[in-house]
Amino acid sequence: MPTSRRITVNGIQVNVAIAGSGPAVLLLHGFPHTWRLWSEIIGPLAERHRIIAPDLRGLGASTRAAEGYDASTLATDVEGVLGALDEPGAAVVAIDAGTPVAFLLALRRPDLVRRLVLMESLLGTLPGAEDFLAGGPPWWFGFHAVPGLGETVLIGHEAEYIDWFLASGTLGRGVAPVIRDAFVDAYTGRESLRCAFSYYRAMPATAHQIGEAVAAGRLTMPTMTIGAHPVGRALEQQVRPVADDLTAHLLRDCGHIIPLDKPGELLRLLTPFVCPQ
Repeated sequence: MPTSRRITVNGIQVNVAIAGSGPAVLLLHGFPHTWRLWSEIIGPLAERHRIIAPDLRGLGASTRAAEGYDASTLATDVEGVLGALDEPGAAVVAIDAGTPVAFLLALRRPDLVRRLVLMESLLGTLPGAEDFLAGGPPWWFGFHAVPGLGETVLIGHEAEYIDWFLASGTLGRGVAPVIRDAFVDAYTGRESLRCAFSYYRAMPATAHQIGEAVAAGRLTMPTMTIGAHPVGRALEQQVRPVADDLTAHLLRDCGHIIPLDKPGELLRLLTPFVCPQ
């Protein structure tokens, strides 16, 4: 089992799960997750790596900060975590809301990110996602973006709301009860919801930051994208023009929550990539 540490960085305390030893692998979750999203893959990866899995700002057991939910600030958070743990570099694996954070970190600090894995997310307004967005963005993007609305109407119904995302994100298969309960607990209460929805409210700022970073540089490290349902190849299409070395995969019959829906298939892709022989 991972050990838990609270690390003070960038004006907040970040809860970090740590396991194993060896070359570092940093795991960045999304919504509605905590570090426990990675529960099925931490053990196998920790046999050869030091696994570092933080709860992102405002989520899980990390500080419910008033602000700072744009990708640039979040990238500074995780950069500080690596520094506090004396890690000079890491393979960075990210999904959903963690993906823009990892992307910006890799563009900003290529010396720190030795390999990059991006999953099931979009990167601001970079070209390539037009087909995915043809019918408009996912409905919850707009709902979450309205200040104060989601955290007002969902009070008392957090479990039902989180259950919908967990069912949808696994194509109806669901997740283990202990993981489900941990996620529901993490997103129950007005402040927990406010922090979660702040990621969506910061999307315009994040999109601007991504645009500026891409205009100034490229991904120079080996990079891998992994798509499933519903994002598919949209992320790959956004990344390919700005990556020097890109490998792309699409998992069939796999929901959005790849680490819990198809952990074995994810490990098959990650294991040789994050630390090649």
